[in-house]
Amino acid sequence: MRKLTMDELNRISAEQFKEEANENLVLVLDSIRSMNNVGSVFRTADAFKVGKIYLCGITAVPPHREIHKTALGATESVSWEYVKQVSEAILSLKNQGYQIVAVEQTNQSTYLQDFQPKKDEKYTFIFGNEAFGVSDEILPLCDIGLEIPQFGTKHSFNIVVSLGIVLWHYAYLTAFTNLK
Repeated sequence: MRKLTMDELNRISAEQFKEEANENLVLVLDSIRSMNNVGSVFRTADAFKVGKIYLCGITAVPPHREIHKTALGATESVSWEYVKQVSEAILSLKNQGYQIVAVEQTNQSTYLQDFQPKKDEKYTFIFGNEAFGVSDEILPLCDIGLEIPQFGTKHSFNIVVSLGIVLWHYAYLTAFTNLK
């Protein structure tokens, strides 16, 4: 066994990424306070060819040294937009036909393993503040509360860990299963 070289990884350009990005997959960051988390979201979104990221509330926007440190250039490939009010972004996406999915523990949560996204449908995944989660005011605007089951003493993951788990699940069910 050996590591693959950069040439063997066949990385695409930022321009090619923009042409191939999944416009049916959008992320909303609801007042994320850590710029390292924001940068990591961009990097993870790049890995899964996310169509766009909406940065809302107190979420920092590129360019910034702290975001760049973890994004590693993904702010150049993944499209993004700042919208001050998260509810404004959600209502706009709803009007565009996106199914709005809050990644949050709610009294009506669907466990991740029971969530079966469809390849041709549009999805927006909302990830909330590290301390307070998804804003209470937008939960009524959401179609689904999506919960990642956990078994330890803590009741939450870091936002980027949650994002990676959710995007892997989405990609597995909408893209990878067609490759078999």
